[in-house]
Amino acid sequence: AQAIGRWGNWFNQELFGRPSDLPWALEIDVIHRPPGFEQFTTFHPAFLYESMWDLGVAALVIGLDRTMRLGHGRAFALYIALYSLGRVWIEILRIDDAEVIGPFRLNVWTSIIVFTLAAAYFVVVGRRRPGREDTVYLPGREPAEAVEHSLGATAADREAKT
Repeated sequence: AQAIGRWGNWFNQELFGRPSDLPWALEIDVIHRPPGFEQFTTFHPAFLYESMWDLGVAALVIGLDRTMRLGHGRAFALYIALYSLGRVWIEILRIDDAEVIGPFRLNVWTSIIVFTLAAAYFVVVGRRRPGREDTVYLPGREPAEAVEHSLGATAADREAKT
């Protein structure tokens, strides 16, 4: 969904990168070009790069979750970490106005911080609680059917009790 949502930036002619003469460069109308870039016609399609990045990251996370059985929110943390990593290089391409702190835009700093936190969560939780959860229920909060099932009870056993 996130990869598809980025295509709205194409329709709105926003969130594009530096001028480019690459074959896949995006043509931007003069009215949407930032000040100082009116003389350029085509720009890096940052939205396209992000859309492709998002699809690749999603496929990688799904594949790793199936093979490594990540669990405990680690697949989500991995997606957030890798998404943020992609945002760093995509943000560096952009030329629209943004708050700059030191050498980077605020969006780059935000992506670096989010990447660090998500990667830390992924590693720490992976060491403390490897693998998937055995159940989605908290201890002592399982419904009776789940408890009976985990103890090996079958539907026939339950009917025999009644």
